[in-house]
Amino acid sequence: MSIDVEPTGRPRVLVVGGKLKLVRKARELGLDVVHAQYPDAYDRDHWPHVDQALLLDYGDMDRFLPLARALHEVYPFQSAVALFELGLLPAARINEALGLNGESVETVELLLDKWRMRQRLAEKGISPMASAVGRSAQDVRDFVKAHGLPIIVKPIRESGSVGVFRVNDEADVEAVAGRYRSLDDEQWAVGDLFSADSFDEFLMEEYLDGPEISVETLSFDGRHVVCAVTDKAAFGGGSGFVELGLSQPSRHPEETLAEVRQLVADFLDAMGLRNGPSHTEIRLTSRGPRIIESHNRIGGYGVNEMVEVSSGVDMERYTLGVRFGLVEPLTGSPEPLGGVALQALTPEPGRVVEVNGVDAVRADPAFVDLHVKVKPGDVVNPLTWNEDIGGYVIARGADATEAIAHSKRLAAAVHVRTEPVA
Repeated sequence: MSIDVEPTGRPRVLVVGGKLKLVRKARELGLDVVHAQYPDAYDRDHWPHVDQALLLDYGDMDRFLPLARALHEVYPFQSAVALFELGLLPAARINEALGLNGESVETVELLLDKWRMRQRLAEKGISPMASAVGRSAQDVRDFVKAHGLPIIVKPIRESGSVGVFRVNDEADVEAVAGRYRSLDDEQWAVGDLFSADSFDEFLMEEYLDGPEISVETLSFDGRHVVCAVTDKAAFGGGSGFVELGLSQPSRHPEETLAEVRQLVADFLDAMGLRNGPSHTEIRLTSRGPRIIESHNRIGGYGVNEMVEVSSGVDMERYTLGVRFGLVEPLTGSPEPLGGVALQALTPEPGRVVEVNGVDAVRADPAFVDLHVKVKPGDVVNPLTWNEDIGGYVIARGADATEAIAHSKRLAAAVHVRTEPVA
């Protein structure tokens, strides 16, 4: 590989995947940026922020690693960073292969593979719950016979609620394996799924009662700092799960939150996470808090924007800057600055005819962010997974209760008109 490179003296980072704002923030911090990205996700808006680009399917390590190694020899970078689910393992493998700074492949694998995570937790006696891997309807029957109903059936390595089923009764027991396997027939695009064989087998878990929360943390050399605890609204969506609303700061009792913070610290220690962000999902069950899953990245679905409003912490900026000494580590959890809430847009299923109300929402004093996923001509599917929502709006308030009210009001003001699909 021959590249004419002018040395700048600035630290250099390899950003694997993610949104445009991540490379923009890296540049604003004073970093030189190498960006690995899917070709159709890279355009001229990236040019001012990126020094070198590798445009490829970065999940193909047989191709990605030799190219990254060759580029590193002539244009060395100090670390590979990813905040997008599918970039986490490639970034860890690049760091390990090149002897660079970053979380170990072992830690990233433990967090991506929910079955391995469960086994590690069982070894450590943390957050105990029944679980097993299945491939057939008979496996589901056997698990239900041993542990009763309801249960959860979900992918071992995917996220975003894709393929998560609650099995409530005997009819569900007989049908769920087939419904799960049918997801193989969906038209998934590159970047939608972790692996092409994601639906060959599934994880079965006992159902955890109680409300769900997520814990947003930054770790600094093994010291875990909670930046925010996110409450989640009730789920809906028929056979699947949909997160309809999020809010910060948490409105749960401090006694409960103290127990949650300790559980998350113990969990991250067990996974071996030393540095960077994590997003850990927890159920507050009648037996105490239980880990659902976790990721060594910032939560999706507007979570970083919410944390910045509620606590003043830009988790993306910390993730990029701390490892290069450009941002000072947090010494403790930030005090809440106010409330913030996200509300999903849930238009009627059908073909989108028009979208209006956007300008009025953006002009509202409570407005923080608006993401409308649909446009005229798109087809809105019935709500089953998070991917089926029409977008979301984020609003601020004096506290979480006020922010929730504002987010629902603003979401209702975005009008997505649909018509039946012929």
